[in-house]
Amino acid sequence: MHRDEDARRRLTRIPPQGAVVAVLAIAGLCSSFMFTLVVPIQASLPELLHASREDTAWVVTVTLLVAAVITPISGRLGDMYGKRRVVLALLALLVVGSVIAATSTGIIPLIVGRGLQGAVTGVVPLGISILRDILHEDRVDAAIALISATLGVGGALGMPLSALVTQYADWHGLFWMSAGLGAVVFGLVLWIVPVSVLRTAGRFDYVGAAGLAAGLSGILLAISRGNEWGWLSAPVLALGVGGIAILLAWGAYELRIAEPLLDLRVAARRPVLLTNIASIAMGFSLFASNVSYPQLLELPAPAGFGLSLLGASLIVMPSGLVMMILSPYSGRLARTVGPRRLLVFGAIALIVAYGFTLLFSTEVWHLLVANILVGVGIGFGYASMPMLIMRSVPQSETGASNGLNALFRSLGTSTASAVVGAVLATMSTTQAGVQVPTSAAFQLSFVLGGGAAVIALVVAMFIPARPARETHPALPH
Repeated sequence: MHRDEDARRRLTRIPPQGAVVAVLAIAGLCSSFMFTLVVPIQASLPELLHASREDTAWVVTVTLLVAAVITPISGRLGDMYGKRRVVLALLALLVVGSVIAATSTGIIPLIVGRGLQGAVTGVVPLGISILRDILHEDRVDAAIALISATLGVGGALGMPLSALVTQYADWHGLFWMSAGLGAVVFGLVLWIVPVSVLRTAGRFDYVGAAGLAAGLSGILLAISRGNEWGWLSAPVLALGVGGIAILLAWGAYELRIAEPLLDLRVAARRPVLLTNIASIAMGFSLFASNVSYPQLLELPAPAGFGLSLLGASLIVMPSGLVMMILSPYSGRLARTVGPRRLLVFGAIALIVAYGFTLLFSTEVWHLLVANILVGVGIGFGYASMPMLIMRSVPQSETGASNGLNALFRSLGTSTASAVVGAVLATMSTTQAGVQVPTSAAFQLSFVLGGGAAVIALVVAMFIPARPARETHPALPH
């Protein structure tokens, strides 16, 4: 039987399914790595680029903005024109953006390059949709869990690598490394991943794409820049309120047209809507740890532990390893207990992680244990979300629906970055002439992260254990 299957694959040039999963997982790791790529040089960017700290903050902000806007749009494009084709286009943008950043000497080219790098985030939901199209149902849950986990794994594993490159080479080497990585992954996808055959007919909704981009940009800019510009300042209020108004008008438009960018009626189904709300909370809980734990590890005593960036990265890294190790078991567990319970398990693990940190955060190993628990929570939680989404939407909507879910996770992480960053910056004291966060600031950050996990748990409890079946009129005899 296995011989016949192997012969059929050779004759039809269909690659082994395991190879396809591996390549898409590598693509996911590559995309999530872009978010921590510049962490080692972030504090030094004003001197390296001879620019103000507010200007250099755009090196991080632009990646987040482009990722949030491109992800749902690329999902729709994948449904219509072929998922592999769009994955290749996003990887090409990563390579081009990396080369622009690697050859930059000023702030503007670097921001342009980082923006193009952010587009590659769309490969994760597209990869999940490809797996649904080509894998046998017995293998699809474990594979989806693996690809979904890469959203957290790539950043955790990539941070020590970025620290090493920065420590022993010129900072431009970070971007040459990402260009090479993107080129390798592009070649692997072109070689291994089969051409998408499931397509959605219709025209692309350009007006809807522009409206979504404008609305999301306004809201995310208000969230990400609120701490620096002032939460009640005119620019932040204009961006935030204007973004919300644009999205409301966009939603009304999408409900009226025949071929919308996103089918909001599908997105409003109870399992999909509640899963997306839980995604915001899970994303917030994850990034609260990404912001607070490294700062606590790197701050000099007595405020922190005085570790180097590389040392702190090695303490954070095990959370990514745990996510990777758990991913195949997450798929099997989801088939046994259901993805809703898997999301519940993930939320509970995050609550335990932050509860442990509130009680014990005086030794480095305390944060190591907490990071491992965070890895368990995100590993289970992120694995469950695409399963819940895909069991509730038609196959023609998987790319757009997974892209929308990834967008909601991005809203959670960007909100956590702004809120926890504001807490640590506001509740600070002077130590050796430098402003450092107080112990109370870190405690409040842990409460916020744990509180978000509680919200995720409560929302998960209301997600139906089984998606409601669509009813159809009876056929005449």
